[in-house]
Amino acid sequence: MHYMVLLIIDDLKSYPAVLDAWDAAKVPGITILDSTGMGKVRQESIRDDIPMMPSLSDIFRSRERRHRTIFSVVEGEEKVDQLVKITQEILGDLNKPDTGVLFVLPVSRVVGLHGAAKRAQGAKRSP
Repeated sequence: MHYMVLLIIDDLKSYPAVLDAWDAAKVPGITILDSTGMGKVRQESIRDDIPMMPSLSDIFRSRERRHRTIFSVVEGEEKVDQLVKITQEILGDLNKPDTGVLFVLPVSRVVGLHGAAKRAQGAKRSP
């Protein structure tokens, strides 16, 4: 069975190490998104440096706290367990505040996953 493993990383300094570890574990097709939680948006929207009627661009200005969301579809529970283990070795106990959130979803169908793995391997060989 295939699973989507999705990780939201709170500390931007840690995410390159997680990516390296997932890559070393031969995780295919890792996708990286820049993300922000609603709580952070609400926290940051209570600022004195934005207008009384802020636009979205005012709210999302530079002081906003960002996260990285990374995910991939993997095959088998063994691979999921491996990813949870190596992720917590890097980030620490994910049950503690301000570390991250990892969740796993069963995937009922996958089309193109093996193509992503081949593309990733080809990219590593290119100069």
